[in-house]
Amino acid sequence: MAKAYIFLANGFEDVEALGTVDILRRGGVDVKTVSINDDTAVTSSHGVTIYADITFNRAGLDNADMLILPGGMPGATNLNAHKGVCDALLNQNERGGKIAAICAAPMVLGGLGLLNGRRATCYPGFEKYLDGAEYTGELFVTDGNITTGEGPAATFPFAYELLTTLTDEANAHDVAGGMMYLHLMGSDK
Repeated sequence: MAKAYIFLANGFEDVEALGTVDILRRGGVDVKTVSINDDTAVTSSHGVTIYADITFNRAGLDNADMLILPGGMPGATNLNAHKGVCDALLNQNERGGKIAAICAAPMVLGGLGLLNGRRATCYPGFEKYLDGAEYTGELFVTDGNITTGEGPAATFPFAYELLTTLTDEANAHDVAGGMMYLHLMGSDK
C-alpha cells in the first residue's frame, strides 16, 4: 500500500487538503495528515479546525511514497517558513520520491529549486514564485516526480492524478466513477 503524508499549516485551503485526503483514502492509499504546529489542531483558511493524524516531529517521513502540500493563505507561507518541511521535500526529491503541491503551495517547491527546468502550474499570480519552471496554467501537471495543481476547483483532477501515480489508472478511474466525477465530466464510460 502506498504511503503519503499531507502537511497542514494554519491557513490551509480546506478543499485542497481534505478533498485530496478523501480521494486518496478511497483509493486505498495510506494517507497521514501532518500538523506542522506543536499539537495536532490546525485551523484552515476558512476557520475550520481539524485534528491531524500526527505532528511533524512524529511523522517519520523516510517511508513516504509522496509528500503533499495543500495551498491556501497563509497556509502555503507557513509551510514555506517551516525548515523541517523544506528539508523533507529536498530529501524526498533527492531519493526520487513523489512530491505534490497545489494552489499557492508550489511556491515552496519553486523556492527550493525543485521546479527548475520543469513544467508546473499554480494559482494565478503565484507563477512568479515558480523559480526556473515553465508555467503552464493547466489544472494539474506532472513532470517527473513532481505534480502541481492550479487551485481549489482543480482539487478533484489533481487528486485523481495523484491516485493514478500512487496506484494505477484503473483504480483512479473506479474511484472517480464511484464519486460521480466521471458523470460530472460527461465521461462516465
